[in-house]
Amino acid sequence: MQRCIELGLRGAGFVAPNPMVGSVLVYEDRIIGEGYHQQYGQAHAEVNCIRSVTAHNQHKIAASTLYVSLEPCAHFGKTPPCADLIIAHKIPSVVIGCRDPFPAVNGKGIEKLLAAGISVTVPVMEKECRKLNRRFFTFHEKRRPYIILKWAQTTNGRIAGGSEERLHISGEFSNRLVHRWRSEEAAIMVGTQTALLDNPQLNNRLWSGASPVRIVLDRGLKLPSDLHLFNGKARTIVLNDQKQETDGLLQYHRLDGRGSVASQLANALYELNIQSVLVEGGARLLQSFIDEGLFDEVRIISNQRLTIAGGLNAPELPALQLQQEENLGDDLIQIFTPVQS
Repeated sequence: MQRCIELGLRGAGFVAPNPMVGSVLVYEDRIIGEGYHQQYGQAHAEVNCIRSVTAHNQHKIAASTLYVSLEPCAHFGKTPPCADLIIAHKIPSVVIGCRDPFPAVNGKGIEKLLAAGISVTVPVMEKECRKLNRRFFTFHEKRRPYIILKWAQTTNGRIAGGSEERLHISGEFSNRLVHRWRSEEAAIMVGTQTALLDNPQLNNRLWSGASPVRIVLDRGLKLPSDLHLFNGKARTIVLNDQKQETDGLLQYHRLDGRGSVASQLANALYELNIQSVLVEGGARLLQSFIDEGLFDEVRIISNQRLTIAGGLNAPELPALQLQQEENLGDDLIQIFTPVQS
């Protein structure tokens, strides 16, 4: 199952909104096939695993155990049901990491396998398998996107200078890391002031893979049309209070006005089928999510050498759990999650 998780991770940034899934076929304690979901709309992990079995091992499939990190699908989507494929190959035993929360699957794949007389073991390494697809599980179980808050700050906790000139805080290696993060999420979001003052491109030009959907909060539709966000090079969604329309890659989505700003944004992204979002600023937007406790990760890049007088304070955080820490040049990278009750 650990190998399934390792394989599944290879699909990061390529399979959303589908989950990342890995699969391994074992005959007499030896792996004879393995695969993972590589691209959205293409073959699932179980299909690639079975296809990988060499000709001289084909006869062993019907006497093997299939391991898969997530429950095999039982419905026709962009591909046929994987449960049917397993049954067709007469695989006698299946070990599943965790159930699939997607309503069209949720238990139905397991039921179909059991009905066919296949031995099913579930769950195995459930916590680790759920972590692999924490975005997918959050979206379907909490009906909101997986929310990551990110900013860079100086040694004395400032995220911007006192002038309108942009303050470059993080270093070259950290910038590349941020672009890798962008490639792993469905969308990236900024507020009105950040869009206006920084004029960001919000793509992942320093990393491979598709750029995220660009999302900007502009409630009063005050942003000028000559910003990079409106260059027509990527799908861009403007969350606002006034209109709802689509013009090519530019989409205006009206907020529902119910609840806090953060909850309105989370609801809008769920309606738009955005499974995960990297919130990059500004301070007010970040703080709105923090104050509501509406986030899943906080990623902070702290320049250990840069100190400035005055400037804009970093958001105020509650007690958090440190999950990861590393140094990149002058920068300290820290990833936090909420404290679990």
